Amino acid sequence: MAQIVTSFEERAEGRVARVVIDNAAKLNVLNSALSAELEAAFRGLAGAAGLRAVVLAGAGGRALIGGADIREMAGLTPVTARAFITQLHNVCGAIRALPVPVIARMQGYCLGGGLEVAAACDMRIASEDAVMGMPEVRVGIPSVIEAALLPQLIGWGRTRRILMTGETFDAQKALAWGMVEEVVPVAELDGAIGRVLDDLLAGAPHALALQKRLIGEWEERGMAGAIAAGIDAFAEAWTTPEPGARMRHFLESKRK
Repeated sequence: MAQIVTSFEERAEGRVARVVIDNAAKLNVLNSALSAELEAAFRGLAGAAGLRAVVLAGAGGRALIGGADIREMAGLTPVTARAFITQLHNVCGAIRALPVPVIARMQGYCLGGGLEVAAACDMRIASEDAVMGMPEVRVGIPSVIEAALLPQLIGWGRTRRILMTGETFDAQKALAWGMVEEVVPVAELDGAIGRVLDDLLAGAPHALALQKRLIGEWEERGMAGAIAAGIDAFAEAWTTPEPGARMRHFLESKRK
């Protein structure tokens, strides 16, 4: 039985996909097989017609992703450890490569590899009961792969603190640090995500795809390279009718 469930909501502006990790009995922890299934789900979405945004969620209400599967990791060797962590990185890579925004719906626990997956998403909206952390050092391994994104989100000092201590932190601290962009009561979580989706769908599809790609390049390049990539993306935007049509609509609305 598939443990990654993908569904679609049809909207006037396009389609929104919801990807749910359905391993609730084990806090949606990711073993190799489930990681491969999650990667395949995101790779498949890359070709979905009319797709405008994706929401990543965990089943059961107790966790987005409780972490990587310690039971599987306990038996790894240097060779299988490389394969295991590469597969988890491939999940994050598929999320980052998807040309539409991905929102992490963070309810309950989001730990270790789960927080790295959330960091790979474009936005993170959490419920008040969310608990986050990078506890890898407490089980004998370093935090790796997309933990490298954390300094850009929360700064070097906080990154060192949570990676070296393995401590957990709550949603309000995550908000204050910049790990998440919004915290709401559990009952309001889907409403908050819906409002962000409304804002995303108001944007021009091609421009939004260019913006996501460009932000990824900013993360990986120095300042000069980031600016050069921005100039290329700006020029590429004009290879479609979107800018002209949108700007004409804006100007016409101002005349009324």
